[in-house]
Amino acid sequence: MATGLEYFKKVYDVVPGWVQKMHDYNPAMLDHYTALRGAAMADGVLSVKEKDILLVGINSARHYARSMVYHTKGTIDGGATLGELAEYLLVAYNYGGEKALQIGLQSFEYALELTGTHAEKIPHDATATDIVRYYAHFASTEESKSYYEQLISLFVNGDENALSAKLLESNIVNEQMKYILMTGIYTTVLQNAETDYWAKQAREKGVDEPRLAELGYICLLTAGIPSWFEISDALIQK
Repeated sequence: MATGLEYFKKVYDVVPGWVQKMHDYNPAMLDHYTALRGAAMADGVLSVKEKDILLVGINSARHYARSMVYHTKGTIDGGATLGELAEYLLVAYNYGGEKALQIGLQSFEYALELTGTHAEKIPHDATATDIVRYYAHFASTEESKSYYEQLISLFVNGDENALSAKLLESNIVNEQMKYILMTGIYTTVLQNAETDYWAKQAREKGVDEPRLAELGYICLLTAGIPSWFEISDALIQK
């Protein structure tokens, strides 16, 4: 296995300062962390791309831009489209509100840079409705454009219940992944009852237990051992 420094240079193209400092202070700690990250982010019942893009959505929802941006690179390297990324960032609204959408623009702008896409940018203090209108420009099919038109109408009208339901409907991203994302958000913010609720909702949409377990691993990676405590309560005992 590559050393921690080699591993993270491969992931990010450079060795981030936080990685270098962990190595400088305790190389064994970085080795253990590298092994944990490698296991949590490996291809499994969730692909590497799915894990990265879930972490983008999770961290935008909890207003943690730094981790969100780190995982944006993995998302694009894994083959995610701008349309997919926008939709995960939009689902984050269901927990983090308008601020989550504003923070998510940092991820989307980085994705534009990584893909070499030249597009107009909008202010990071734009309203939620304007951000949805912005993402609508990246809709690639008539069906997807219609989806955005309906979303915009719901944002304008302020119908929060209908809006929440629409955000979770399948479009470019299928509803199973959206329910997995919502489960992950509540897992990382340590809201036990809501984690259990969303895990049950995800099962009703056809999400199986192995995918929920792998979601737990990446939640542990981004939010620590307590997040595993939360999702483990929601998992069905084997």
